[in-house]
Amino acid sequence: MTGKTYSTEEMLARLIAFDTTSRDGNIPLIEFVEDYLDGWGVPHLRVDYEVGKKTNLFATIGPNIAGGIVLSGHTDVVPVDGQPWTSNPFELTERGDRLFGRGTCDMKGFIAVCLAEVPNFIRAKLKSPIHLALSCDEEVGCKGVRPLVAHMRDHLPKPRAVIVGEPTSMQVVNAHKSAVTFSTEVIGHEAHSSLTHHGVNSIMVAGELLSEINRIRTDLIAAGDPTQRFTPPYSTVHVGVIEGGTAKNIIPRRCAFQWETRLLPTADPGMVPLRIETFAKTLEPAMKAVAPGTGITTETVNRVPGLAPEQDSPAEHLALHLANANSTHAVSYCTEAGLFQQIGIPAVICGPGSIEQAHKPDEYIDISELRKCEAFMGKLVKQLI
Repeated sequence: MTGKTYSTEEMLARLIAFDTTSRDGNIPLIEFVEDYLDGWGVPHLRVDYEVGKKTNLFATIGPNIAGGIVLSGHTDVVPVDGQPWTSNPFELTERGDRLFGRGTCDMKGFIAVCLAEVPNFIRAKLKSPIHLALSCDEEVGCKGVRPLVAHMRDHLPKPRAVIVGEPTSMQVVNAHKSAVTFSTEVIGHEAHSSLTHHGVNSIMVAGELLSEINRIRTDLIAAGDPTQRFTPPYSTVHVGVIEGGTAKNIIPRRCAFQWETRLLPTADPGMVPLRIETFAKTLEPAMKAVAPGTGITTETVNRVPGLAPEQDSPAEHLALHLANANSTHAVSYCTEAGLFQQIGIPAVICGPGSIEQAHKPDEYIDISELRKCEAFMGKLVKQLI
C-alpha cells in the first residue's frame, strides 16, 4: 500500500496549521495523522483524555511484538495570546535557515520528522517495531498522556525503550527534575479591620507560610546538586499565584496560593510538603483559639515524576549511538519521560531544536536540526532490520 509522501518541511507545515493550544484540543490534527497513516496501512488506536476534544494516538510500524522503540511527542502547544509575533504563528514561515511557527521546536518538528519517515520505516521491513506515541495536554502538566501510558502498560507488548523528542538540540538527556504543583488555602475569620483581635487574617497567615517556603528555598539551594548536572544546580520551590481579601477594611477570611517544587531526581519528594504541613500545624492553634472554623489545607494538584538516570539502559545506549554522542545531559524542565520510566520502560529525551526557543513569540527551529533528526531516524531503522 502506498500513501501520500511529505518532506519533513511539508509535514511540519501541515502540523503547524492546526491550532492545538492545550485549552482547545487536538482532534483535527489527530484525524489528519490517522488519514495519513491509513494511506500507508499503518495500524493505530486512540486513547482518549477528553472524549471528542483531546486524545492520544498510538501507531505501530512493523511487527506487533515486544521490544520495539517508541518515538513519543506531544501534539499540544502553549498559547500565543499577547505575544508579539512578526508572522502568523499557525503558518510555517521560512526565513533564512530557520522555520518559524508555534510548535516548530516544541515539539512538532520532531513529530514531523517521525511522520515523514513513515514510508522509509515501512520499506525497511522492520524486524522490531517502531511505535509512534502522540499525546495531548503535556503543556499543562503532562496530564493527557497518562491514559495512554496506562493502556501501554496493561494492553500492549512492552517496548524496550522510549525516545521523547523534546527539543534538546539532538543531545541525549537521561535525567530531569520532577514538577509537583500544590494549592494551599487559608481560612481565617472576618471582622472589622479596627477589631483585629476578633478576626483571623488569612493573608497574614499565608504570609507566614510564604516565609517558610522561602526558608525551604534557601535550604534547597544550600543542599545543592551533588551531581552538578542541573541548571540551576539545586531543587527549587516557587510560588506562582496568590489571591485573597475583599476590601482594605475587612479582615480577610480567605487567602489561597499555588506553588510548585522542581526537585532533583534523587530528592525526597515528601520532604517539602511535610515541612509545610508541620509548620501549618504550629499556626493553627492560635487561629482556632479565635474562631474554631479556621484552618490551613494544602492539596497536591499535579505530579510529574522526574526522570532518573539509568546508565547503560537500552534507551540511553541506543540514543547515544543514534546521535553520535558519548555523553548524556540533564535538564531542569520536565517531560513525559518519567511517566514511561514509572511503568518500567527505559526512557531518554532527544529531539531537534533548542528549548530556549520554546514558548516564545517567533518560536523557530533551525532547518539543520531537522536534518540531524532525519539522520537519527535513518540510523534507527538500520538497528531494527
